[in-house]
Amino acid sequence: QVQLAESGGGSVATGGSLRLSCAPSGFTLLSGCMGWFRQAPGKEREGVFGVFARSGSEEYADTVKGRFTFSQDNTENTLYLQMNSLKPEDPAMYSCAVEGFRPASMVVDVNGANGFGYWGQGTQVTVSS
Repeated sequence: QVQLAESGGGSVATGGSLRLSCAPSGFTLLSGCMGWFRQAPGKEREGVFGVFARSGSEEYADTVKGRFTFSQDNTENTLYLQMNSLKPEDPAMYSCAVEGFRPASMVVDVNGANGFGYWGQGTQVTVSS
């Protein structure tokens, strides 16, 4: 059974940094596709990063490109999202999700969250001005 646990959210000032973690059990990156999503109150869920390890493909949403960076620790089977230069438009509940075959580019497309069957509980990110 696949389970995901996110951590690392918090409150930072504009321009600050946070590193989110996603620790999956029952899933490794080679098992399929992983995505980081965020949803702010009253807004649609947005895919900010997707990775499909078997093809080596990664994709960042334009809204975070150059500021967010994905990494992984295979020893700990933990996935990270380093978020730098946080902006007032970045606050949201951030969640990781995994699924089988899915191109990374689909994660950051409209409705990219559709079809992801396994989700973590999310971690809240707040950015103060």
